[in-house]
Amino acid sequence: MNLKQLAESLGLSQTTVSRALNGYPEVSEATRNRVQAAALRHNYRPNTRARGLATGKSHMIGHVIPISTKHEMMNPVFSDFIAGAGDIYSRAGYDMTLSIVPDDSEDDAYRALAQKKAVDGIVIHGPRSDERRIRLLQDLDMPFVVHGRASAESSEYSWVDVNNRRAFARATQLLLDLGHRRIAFINGLEDMDFAIRRRQGFEKALSDRGMTPDPAIMAADEMTEQNGYAAAEAMLSVAQAPTAFLVSSLISAIGVRRAIEDAGLRMGRDVSVITHDDELSYLGNGRDVPIFTATRSSVREAGRLAAETLLDLIDDPHRTPRHHLLEAELMLGRSTGPTPAPANHES
Repeated sequence: MNLKQLAESLGLSQTTVSRALNGYPEVSEATRNRVQAAALRHNYRPNTRARGLATGKSHMIGHVIPISTKHEMMNPVFSDFIAGAGDIYSRAGYDMTLSIVPDDSEDDAYRALAQKKAVDGIVIHGPRSDERRIRLLQDLDMPFVVHGRASAESSEYSWVDVNNRRAFARATQLLLDLGHRRIAFINGLEDMDFAIRRRQGFEKALSDRGMTPDPAIMAADEMTEQNGYAAAEAMLSVAQAPTAFLVSSLISAIGVRRAIEDAGLRMGRDVSVITHDDELSYLGNGRDVPIFTATRSSVREAGRLAAETLLDLIDDPHRTPRHHLLEAELMLGRSTGPTPAPANHES
């Protein structure tokens, strides 16, 4: 059904129907409700381009993804975020555009989107501590929300983040309570803000127990299975091998598990592992009992919250910036246990 047919079925002009669907104040509430109910009943959606001409909005949200061999957005967690955000966009009549650009062209991509008025708002992914894109979008007067935070940024901006520092402090405390004293830490790239906060949580929990981290059993790299395997393999070969691992990604933790098994050890009995798993829809962590003990947060829910926050900013650009700090659950699985007796590590 097109606009003309919808208008004829209601006995209204096309102009009135269009204005009712686009929220014009001169249309009465009764007429607006009647038009919207009919549009829903007939599965009618306004033409995006025509609606843009009428409202001055593109009804499009931008996501700019840089191409890089060392960038956390290559992590497939991004797909769950987009699934959550996309659900909210669709309900509000918005579409999204993904711009894949080289690292050194990222700023130009944001400027082009703003200049062409191609999008009404942008989500910033993978913020670094000194995130330059925040100031850039503020200068461009473009509504935006950050998925994460930027520790070194002092200006006010809207963000949705998980409490990484607390999550990793709790995970470390659990391992300490189980008697582990040689705890290895395999983190993401530490120019990324989330990785900085996770390291801070790990180190704080050790400090509270009068301990200091050992650089020989700490690593930071892109979160892949192979990198997790390589880091764990090297750490398990040191003179005082770790009895536990704290890992920043379920994908990396799979590599850690492979390294443990290749060393002739058993995860959960000889070596404990705690990971951050993000409730990934495509990569489950067991059924009734999780395979890995994990700090768990829903990246899909983060996507929904980011989308809702951004749409609110688009409707009211002067709205006070909003912050959503999500707490991660600590889920007990089969990958953790008490520190083993020394004999368990003899070859």
